Amino acid sequence: MTGGPASTRPAQDGTAGLAATLPAAGRQSGRQGTTGLPAAVFVFAAAGTVLVLLPLLAMALRVDWAGFWPLITSDGALAALGLSLRTATASTLVCLLLGTPLALVLARSSFPGRKLLRALVLLPLVLPPVVGGMALLYTFGRQGLLGSTLELWGIQIAFTTTAVVLAQSFVALPFLVLSVEASLRSAGSRYEQTAATLGARPATVLRRVTLPLLLPALASGTVLCFARALGEFGATLTFAGSLTGVTRTLPLEIYLQRETDPDAAVALSMLLVAAAVVIVALTYGRTGLRNGVRR
Repeated sequence: MTGGPASTRPAQDGTAGLAATLPAAGRQSGRQGTTGLPAAVFVFAAAGTVLVLLPLLAMALRVDWAGFWPLITSDGALAALGLSLRTATASTLVCLLLGTPLALVLARSSFPGRKLLRALVLLPLVLPPVVGGMALLYTFGRQGLLGSTLELWGIQIAFTTTAVVLAQSFVALPFLVLSVEASLRSAGSRYEQTAATLGARPATVLRRVTLPLLLPALASGTVLCFARALGEFGATLTFAGSLTGVTRTLPLEIYLQRETDPDAAVALSMLLVAAAVVIVALTYGRTGLRNGVRR
């Protein structure tokens, strides 16, 4: 009778000790960065890193750093940069105004054809940009679906600065929709349902509950939209052309300089790379850390 409990006590103590040891070991391995992945995974990861970084390094080695500042401050470069910043800002605002409601509808509503609508909205992510430019041209061009009617009213969109904004918005909108919709789905709807049961109107729930929850996703989506718009090339060239000071954005300037002044093209390319690095750092260094690691 007395031997039974005494004989099981060491086993219980040993199990408790092992259970107490496992979290500590997990914390120690997390601090040391040990993941237990096979060595082959690290080999392929290193190959992927080289695939991304080696071309950038090669371009950086090609830059004429002594003349870098004069190259990126030429009249054509400054005009293209200024136009790119203005149009990218405008297209980002368009994406915010249209993409946020669209993401809310996709995440919080249920209706026939919702999956099809989501697939169509995300289509610009996989379409070649030149195809998007052709689609915009056949919609807003002089002989387009809407362009012919707009021409009667004296409104011309194709090959104008407005065309640049439309082209950038077309390719950048899915980035905002993806970011906001994913945030809505991961957050769930319990807070909104609670506010509704307490008598809050839909507009109040949206303003006081939903939008504050979306602020990190809106911030990251906005930055990604701006980055995508800033680097847009194919749809802009097809739909807006390349008119100095009107539609010639920085990517178009790089493309043209490649034929006449390769040093200037490389310098401007590095300028865009630097801007992209800053944008990615802002997006994943702040919102990524806050939403991922701390969670």
